[in-house]
Amino acid sequence: MTTPPESMRLDKWLWCARFYKTRSLAVEEIGKGRVTVNGQAAKAARDLRAGDRVTLRQGPIVRTVVVRALSSYRGPAPVAQQLYEETPESIAERERAAQARRLAPEPAASLREGRPTKRDRRSMDRLQHDWGDRWSASLDD
Repeated sequence: MTTPPESMRLDKWLWCARFYKTRSLAVEEIGKGRVTVNGQAAKAARDLRAGDRVTLRQGPIVRTVVVRALSSYRGPAPVAQQLYEETPESIAERERAAQARRLAPEPAASLREGRPTKRDRRSMDRLQHDWGDRWSASLDD
């Protein structure tokens, strides 16, 4: 069995810890400035060590984790979760965001009547076709 490395690239660790599906996605997010290490903007090749604090954004969710271990390969999810520890503040913020999403009104409920049915659409098309011939604006008439 190999010993874990003392330091490794940030993009590789994010991939091994299963925050991103591919390393190229991790590099892209780092390049967009959505990942910081110890409060500073980072590059993909930055060396990461145990004890570093990583803040990353996954969609609308911002997570702050402390690096607990490094791994030279991407393993199953339960093993990947042992590579980091999420801070209590980050967990609380994720819970608040989840609660806000649950309590938010349904987007379709804001529409008065909702989307037209197939029958409604056909009747609108028929009406438009009938009126289209009568109300043409031409100079010949």
